[in-house]
Amino acid sequence: MKILVTGGAGFIGSALIRYLIENTSAEVVNLDKLTYAANPASLAACAANTRYVFERVDICDAGAVRRVLLEHRPDALLHLAAESHVDRSIDGPAPFIETNINGTFTLLEEARAWWQALDEPHRRAFRFLHVSTDEGFGDLGNTGARFTETSRYEPSSPYSASKAASDHLARAWHRTFGMPVLVTNSSNNYGPYQFPEKLIPVTILNALQGRSLPVYGRGDQVRDWLHVDDHVRALWEVLQRGEAGRTYNIGGCSEMRNLEVVRAVCASLEELAPRRPRGVHRYEDLIAFVPDRPGHDVRYAIDTGRIERELGWRPAETFFSGLRRTVQWYLENEPWWRGAQDCSRRRIGRGNLAG
Repeated sequence: MKILVTGGAGFIGSALIRYLIENTSAEVVNLDKLTYAANPASLAACAANTRYVFERVDICDAGAVRRVLLEHRPDALLHLAAESHVDRSIDGPAPFIETNINGTFTLLEEARAWWQALDEPHRRAFRFLHVSTDEGFGDLGNTGARFTETSRYEPSSPYSASKAASDHLARAWHRTFGMPVLVTNSSNNYGPYQFPEKLIPVTILNALQGRSLPVYGRGDQVRDWLHVDDHVRALWEVLQRGEAGRTYNIGGCSEMRNLEVVRAVCASLEELAPRRPRGVHRYEDLIAFVPDRPGHDVRYAIDTGRIERELGWRPAETFFSGLRRTVQWYLENEPWWRGAQDCSRRRIGRGNLAG
């Protein structure tokens, strides 16, 4: 089986490719533009593998996408390429519209032409898996409800609106053209190799360097936390056994307030890195509340009932077991995160303090 992964040098994409190379016999083609958040170092273990190929391509470039499809002839396409930083989408929405909406349209159209030209057996076997987020569903507020696959879309930020639009496109290409499209919506991911603009790596790395740990508002925003390794296992299950035209929600079953997440990181660091920076009595002392961002959603939560019932997938990590592994990884991989952090400072300026 040959799998084309878009955005494979990003956080989730690189985790997916490592999983495929290490745990399956699939050949993998990584199509990535290499924007600021992409990091080829995250795929160093795969680079020399004969089952791995890298193509530096922008998904908005129809001709380049067409060439890759014709040259590599994939059996499946997993679409993860996206702009995903909420704060940057507020500062400048244009790249989110271009990549997440126009790029997805271009990819769907080129994949449709490729799929329609296949012989009947290969056309039946082909799958297009569109990987998305729970943020398109909007804000659950303080209700006890959780997002299901049929929840109404009510995005709050330019980022979530652009991802919601891409979801609608993917589903429309299935309904109108019969393309074998599947959609997944996942909750907040965390784990090794996450670019240092998101809540957990920002907190770990700032704490290790004695810097303030910024928390939006009072840190009351609730997110469901999913370890990236659990996420990519779910994607593999959906690709293999999911039903075309169906949507699957993927969550970690670990709802936490942002302030609780930051305090949990601090507690892990107290255990795993007790030699604090000079002048820091406790890591928690570095917590600093900052003004909330515009349109900030209060709560996201995922109902994983469908994927559990139909595909037998469940998260293997609890939030605390996954967090401990994540903190340990950052402690053991300083060259990776220092390089990524330098890039972050040069090119984005601030982190996404909501995860």
